[in-house]
Amino acid sequence: MEYRTLGKTGLRVSRLGCGGIPIQRIDAEGTRKLMHRLLAEGVNFVDTARGYTVSEEYLGYGLEGIREHFILATKSHGLTREEMEQDVKTSLKNLRTDYIDLYQFHNPTPEDLAVIQAPGGALEYLQEAKKQGIVRHIGLTLHSADMFREALEYPWVETLMFPYNIVESQGTELIKACGEKNIGFLCMKPLAGGAIEDATLAIRYIAQNPDVTVVLPGMASEEEAAQNLAAIQDTSPLTIPEQEKIQTIRSTLGTQFCRRCGYCAPCTVGIPIPNVFTFEGYLSRYGLKDWAIGRYEVMAAKPDDCVECGLCETRCPYHLPIRQMLKKAGRAFAEAE
Repeated sequence: MEYRTLGKTGLRVSRLGCGGIPIQRIDAEGTRKLMHRLLAEGVNFVDTARGYTVSEEYLGYGLEGIREHFILATKSHGLTREEMEQDVKTSLKNLRTDYIDLYQFHNPTPEDLAVIQAPGGALEYLQEAKKQGIVRHIGLTLHSADMFREALEYPWVETLMFPYNIVESQGTELIKACGEKNIGFLCMKPLAGGAIEDATLAIRYIAQNPDVTVVLPGMASEEEAAQNLAAIQDTSPLTIPEQEKIQTIRSTLGTQFCRRCGYCAPCTVGIPIPNVFTFEGYLSRYGLKDWAIGRYEVMAAKPDDCVECGLCETRCPYHLPIRQMLKKAGRAFAEAE
């Protein structure tokens, strides 16, 4: 296994890490087996989040007795000092540890970041927790290239996580800038949220970029781990057939993916647009049908409530056809129920 230094954190991390979203669809014992397999293969970086339902708890069980061999990262939507303090305490309990190697702000909006960095904001608590050794390092996850560019100048940012894959390469130059500023870069969505079916090709493509510190595919089984490990360890140049397949994938999928940056909000009728697409991903790609439907059903406003005003599309930095995508998501849930 190849290891890299995670920017200014100084941590030595495996080039392949484990993304914690799919952990939700297995169980605690399955997570334990997966973690032991990853340890045996030299993988030492695991990322999860407070928002990934049972992921933290299952990982806490799965890492019991071997936690010291892993660099453990999680993240929170907390904005205020009080919210972040509570989330860190919950993470420590769930993960069955007395410290977390990397605690990240989870995809905040520009308005959220203003609150986070203000007096009494969540950053204030994380910096104190860092002094106490409860949190070792602080990072930021984003879906907006503009926010990524700004975050490169924040002195407290030690790592940045951003989508990068065959169909989403808008952050290429910013990823390079991470290396220049000694900020560790964590690659999320290597399979574009499951839209890219060829995991081996997806990981090999990303691994060709020397500026990517860690690739974070989600894993839910030892079989998936074996496939991902084989891909990251194949350092040969991409073949002509592989390059041709990459072009086919780009042509087929395009770039119509919600990055959950939140710029589309607020919706005129209160539809939580990024949530709709998140839940649709869980429904269609992550195999979490019941979880997705349960959260979709309790939304006060759904895609059918859209009044076609189009304001969301004028705000979207990726120029997505949001109204069309909402209709598609609504149909998917209607057919699933």
